[in-house]
Amino acid sequence: MERITLKAEKRPEAGKGAARTLRRGSMIPAVLYRAGGSLPIKLQKPELIKFLKQTSGEMVIVNLQFPEGETRLALLKDYQVDPVRRELLHTDFFEVSLKEAIKVTVAVHIKGEPIGIKRDGGILTHGVSQIEVECLPDQVIGHVDVDVSPLGAGQSLHVSDIKLPEGMKVLTHKEEAIAIVSLPSKAEEAAPAAAAAEGAAAEPEVIKKGKEKEEAAPAKK
Repeated sequence: MERITLKAEKRPEAGKGAARTLRRGSMIPAVLYRAGGSLPIKLQKPELIKFLKQTSGEMVIVNLQFPEGETRLALLKDYQVDPVRRELLHTDFFEVSLKEAIKVTVAVHIKGEPIGIKRDGGILTHGVSQIEVECLPDQVIGHVDVDVSPLGAGQSLHVSDIKLPEGMKVLTHKEEAIAIVSLPSKAEEAAPAAAAAEGAAAEPEVIKKGKEKEEAAPAKK
């Protein structure tokens, strides 16, 4: 999969005051987590904002490149945005190893128009919008496309119908509905079930927004 390189520096500064000073200097405070430990780091604000816009919340392997010549592989775990000014405040990364499997969420993108809508006047109801998978970091994909055009009225697609690359293990229940095409008379019955399934799905970790949180303490050496 594609990797994006971001320049990072280890961060001796700690506390909210130091974080505000960093942001005024076009740097964003961050924390790199790994195996129960954490390392405070900082990244260049323009690069980080560009990265967030490019990936749009999808999982992407990042090369965190440090001035000392060290490079660490990581996934963006979370980021915080000021709820009023809509400014980026802080990011969290999770360090990964290419030899260790990880659990991630993958967005489900529905493509096409079901034949049951064009031919039979049916109604398309969306189910879960993301699935959880387990795979090696190099196998992570940002999203999976699901073609619903063959669906006739009364038919549906489930998690078990999704085709993923070899080596990816689906953890979401295989009977969860992805899409349902119902006739108008049955649409009211299908909608609550699909809405409940979607509500049960976990929120993507990478798009949580909230108040500025306290800086994580540097990992003990």
